[in-house]
Amino acid sequence: MQASAQLKELLHSINRKSYPAYKSLRGAYQFDRYILSIDHVQGDPFASPSHISVKLSHRDTGFPAEYYKDSLTRITLGDFLNRQFEQQVNRYTFRAKGSGKSGLISVSHCDQEVLARTACEITEKGITARFFIGFPANGRTINSPELEKILFDFLPVCVHKAFFYRNLDPEALRKAICLAEDQAFIRQELKKRSLAAFVSDGAILPRESGISSRPMKNSVPFVSPESLRVSMELPHRGTITGMGIPCGITLIVGGGYHGKSTLLNALELGIYDHISGDGREYVITDPSAQKLRSEDGRFIKDVDISLFINDLPNKKDTLCFSTEDASGSTSQAAGIVESMEAGSKVFLLDEDTSATNFMIRDELMQRVVLRDQEPITPFIERIRELYERYGISSIIVAGSCGSYFHPADHIIQMDQYIPKDITTAAKDAAKDFPMVSLPEKKHPDPCFDRCFNAGNHLKKERKIKMKTLGKDAFSINKDTVDLRYVEQIADTEQTTALGYALLYAKLHLMDGKKDLRTVADELMQIIETKGLSTILDSKYVKSNLAMPRKQEIMAAMNRYRNL
Repeated sequence: MQASAQLKELLHSINRKSYPAYKSLRGAYQFDRYILSIDHVQGDPFASPSHISVKLSHRDTGFPAEYYKDSLTRITLGDFLNRQFEQQVNRYTFRAKGSGKSGLISVSHCDQEVLARTACEITEKGITARFFIGFPANGRTINSPELEKILFDFLPVCVHKAFFYRNLDPEALRKAICLAEDQAFIRQELKKRSLAAFVSDGAILPRESGISSRPMKNSVPFVSPESLRVSMELPHRGTITGMGIPCGITLIVGGGYHGKSTLLNALELGIYDHISGDGREYVITDPSAQKLRSEDGRFIKDVDISLFINDLPNKKDTLCFSTEDASGSTSQAAGIVESMEAGSKVFLLDEDTSATNFMIRDELMQRVVLRDQEPITPFIERIRELYERYGISSIIVAGSCGSYFHPADHIIQMDQYIPKDITTAAKDAAKDFPMVSLPEKKHPDPCFDRCFNAGNHLKKERKIKMKTLGKDAFSINKDTVDLRYVEQIADTEQTTALGYALLYAKLHLMDGKKDLRTVADELMQIIETKGLSTILDSKYVKSNLAMPRKQEIMAAMNRYRNL
């Protein structure tokens, strides 16, 4: 490690040289109570900016030990500090001048969800913050006085204001930690009370717009129906009341624009903790919950979809089904079986985004097209079996078909964003209508013994290029993995992590003998014990990774066409 003064000397010595001379700056430098590391230098001013990291010890930063005592508090503290750092950095970005990305200072942007990120990692030893700086140049000639301005004037101010306890709002940080511990408590209570989800009274579920995840102003606060209201005594907030959705089959109905899908969207993202002021802080869903939908054109590889699809006219085997271009119903069947394989215990479905012929066949259709003429066993005929046999609850949004009333344990009507428990009335009305007939035989358990070979085709490549294409996709060399319909990915950085996770699994874990579940479990174990950065085959840790769930990791694997 060198002193900061030596960095200054190096900067003076390379001024006005050609841009590659910046590479001589790589290394670690001791500044005032933090270490600055230049991990990777960009090739030219128009390329991706340089990777920088800052390391600080707990002794210097002064945070109370209880704020980094376990995984939960460390993630919360890391999220809080990253948000503070971003606020500080935004004041100085592009204040240094030059061509291309000169003067850019970029920190991971955190939305409403609290995620573990490589951008700010907390360990027992201290804090590591990672970010980008665009090294200044005039054309492709080094402008080191401008970089000196960033590293010696701007950055120390940002670091000291964002990462030292005495410079922060202690009450805001205390509230963030307390909120995280309260949210963790509710998750534990869900298990104890056999609840699939909890929505607190007073929650604000509608979002500002389709492109903003902030709460909508002047929206109707959530009020739970009396019959489903539960109370909890939280460690910090005290007593909280709200709607507990019991395990089993829950139907959400109501007219258009009355809040059905809004409630389901909130439940989808209830797998994550949310920051204070989001409105959904106490909307908590079973952490394994999976949103399911149809995906026309999806790739499927060796999935046992016989639980739902059998006796195809072309005699194709559905015990080990593969296709390059799945239909809506086939893709949804595969999605459900893959979610069972991933260990999901709650399914979330919306009639609007589901394949109608997969979800239901009414009485009239069953009379006209006989059961032995229809290869699809609709979801409604398996929904009770999924719960009683596999312990998988279902929460379904429906607005057009009343046949779901028969198997449902609880029916919630959304009326102008206010939920009403109409189970008894709906069940009474349903008596006058025929019940959907169920299959006579019990079906064997789906087979989850899919094993895939190691990535030999990747090992042969001179260079493996992983590229993130927004939140919806990533590519490994020329193979694009489409994640548009994996709807619980909350952040682009999760997509990036999924790309590296898949690459790591393919190169190091898949061997043709381990099934996909075992591979995913081993990968999660590696990440949880050694950190998210472990999946990077890189000399330095990238700053743009956020932690995904096992469910999303397996979803990415299942959509990789070179599996």
